[in-house]
Amino acid sequence: KGMVLLMVMRVLVTGASGLIGSALCEKLRETGHEPVRLVRREAAGADEISWDPAAGTIGSEALEGEALEGFDAVVHLAGAGIGDKRWNKARKQELADSRIRSTHLLAAALAGLHEPPKAFLSGSAIGIYGDTGDKVADEEAAAADSFLADLCHQWEAAATPAADAGIRTVLLRTGIVVDSKAPFLKRQLPLFKLGLGGRLGSKDRWISWISLDDEIAAIIWLLGHEDISGPVNLTAPNPVTNQEFTKTLGRVLRRPTLLPVPKLLPSLLLGKELINALTESTRVSPKALTDHGYHFAHPRLEPALRAALDRPA
Repeated sequence: KGMVLLMVMRVLVTGASGLIGSALCEKLRETGHEPVRLVRREAAGADEISWDPAAGTIGSEALEGEALEGFDAVVHLAGAGIGDKRWNKARKQELADSRIRSTHLLAAALAGLHEPPKAFLSGSAIGIYGDTGDKVADEEAAAADSFLADLCHQWEAAATPAADAGIRTVLLRTGIVVDSKAPFLKRQLPLFKLGLGGRLGSKDRWISWISLDDEIAAIIWLLGHEDISGPVNLTAPNPVTNQEFTKTLGRVLRRPTLLPVPKLLPSLLLGKELINALTESTRVSPKALTDHGYHFAHPRLEPALRAALDRPA
C-alpha cells in the first residue's frame, strides 16, 4: 500500500561518513541505487557535493542553487555526536548548530528547487520524549522539557520549509543503535570483555534500541513508502529494561555482569547532565513502522547483539 520502488533512486546523503550514513550509502549502492554524499570538504568526485552549513552554502559558486536538482530523495543524518563529549555551553551550542542550522539550510534549499526531491528524510532522536518511565511513547507522544528534547524539537522544526513546499518529509527518531561501532556498545564492550561489565543507572529503566541492519533497512523502506510522513520511531518493537540489556550482553559475551557501574565514574568523565540524559528511561513503540507493515530483521535483542558482535548462539 502506497509503496513505490523506483528502478534506480538518486539519493543525496548527509552525515555519510558517520556509522549510519556510511552503512546507508553502501546498502544503497548494493541494491542498485545511486547515493551522492553531501560533504563538508571539497568534493572529491561525481558522487560528492560540498557544503558549508556554517557559511550557508551548498555546492560550488557556479552551481549555487542548482547543486541539489535532480535527486529522488534526500536523507539528512548530519550532526555532532550527542554522547561524545561533556555538555558545556560551547558543546551544547555545537550540538544545536550542527543539527538545526544544517537542517534549515537544506530544507530551505530543497524547497526552492525547480525539481525538488519526492522525499526528505531528516534525522532526529527518541530523546524528544525525555524520561517516559514505564509509559510507552509512540509518535503521538508529546515532546519532553529538557535540553535534549528541546534540541530534537528544534531540529525537527527546522525541516518545516521542505514540508511546507510539498516535499514528503519524514522525521527519523532513532533509538540506541546496536552495533559494535555504535557509541552505546563501543563504550561498554571493553569493560564487559574484562568481566567488569554492569548496568549503568536504574535496573528498571527502559532502553529502546534498534539493530544497525534494521536502521538502514527501515530508512530505505521509508524512501519507497509515499504514504508515510512526519515522525517515525526507528526502534525495535521489543524495548528492554536496563537489567535485561546488561544480562543479555553478558550472556552473548559469556562474561559475568554482577556489579552495577557507579554513576559517579562516568559523571566524572562526561558530566552529570549528559549522564542523566543517557540514563533516562525511554520506552518507545515503532507504531508508524509496524502499522505500515515493516518487517524487522531483529525484533529481539539477543539475536541483534549476536549478529552485531559476531557471536553465534
